[in-house]
Amino acid sequence: MTMTLSEGVLSLLSGSLVGFTLGLIGGGGSILATPLLVYVVGVANPHVAIGTSAVAVSVNALASLASHAAAGHVKWRCASVFAAAGVIGALIGSTLGKMMDGQKLLALFALLMIVIGVLSLRKRSGQGDIAVVLTRKNALPLTGVGFLAGLVAGFFGIGGGFLIAPGLVAATGMPMIYAIGSSLVAVSAFGSATAVNYALSDAVDWPIAATFILAGAAGSRAGVMAGKRLSARKGALDVAFACAIIAIGSWMLFRSVRFVF
Repeated sequence: MTMTLSEGVLSLLSGSLVGFTLGLIGGGGSILATPLLVYVVGVANPHVAIGTSAVAVSVNALASLASHAAAGHVKWRCASVFAAAGVIGALIGSTLGKMMDGQKLLALFALLMIVIGVLSLRKRSGQGDIAVVLTRKNALPLTGVGFLAGLVAGFFGIGGGFLIAPGLVAATGMPMIYAIGSSLVAVSAFGSATAVNYALSDAVDWPIAATFILAGAAGSRAGVMAGKRLSARKGALDVAFACAIIAIGSWMLFRSVRFVF
C-alpha cells in the first residue's frame, strides 16, 4: 500500500493526538486510533483501519511497558498467564471481526466507545495486595478473564486496557497501579496477535502504521510533560476524556447506523 501526502500529514497529526492523550491521561488513547484512521486519515476499509490501529496499539503498549517494568509495577507471572489465555481469545476475536461487515463492525465499535466512556467515569481504587503472586486459586480466574478480554480486544482491534486492568484486580486483588503496569503485557500481546491476523489478510496499511507510531511517540512525550504540569487537574482531565469518548462514539454510531440500515 502507498500513502499520499495528505494521508501522511493526517497520520502524523492523528498519531500525535493519540500519543498525546496516552501521555496526558495515562491510558485509553488507543480507542481513538480507529475512528481517527477512518474519519480523519481517510482509510476507506474499516478492517484495514482496525488492523493498522492494532499494530500501533501493540508498539505503544511495549513502549509503555518498559517504563512500568523499570518502576517495578509489573506482576510478570500473573500477567503472563492472563496474556497467554488472551492471545487465544484475540486470535478468535480478530478472525470473527474480519468476517463481519465493516460498517456493522464500526457501529459495534461505537457502542463499545460509549461503554468505555461511561466506565471511565468511575473512580479506580488504589487498594490491593502488593504481595500478590500467581497461585492455583487465581490461575483459573486469570485464564478465564484473560480469554474474554482478548476476545473483545481482538474483535475490535483495541488494546483492551479498560477490561484488562479491572480484570487483573478482580482475579488477583493486586493494586490498580500494578494492574495497569501488568495489563500492558496483555495489551501488547493482544495487539500483536490481532495485527498478525489482519496482516495475514493484507488488512494493514504499513506506511500509515509506521507514521502513526512515530508521531505517537513524539505526542506521548509532550503529553507526559503536559500531564506533569496539570497533575492537580487529573480528575477533571479524566472526566473530560470520558465525555469526549462518549460524544465521539455517539457520533460514530449515528453515522454507522445510517449505512447499516
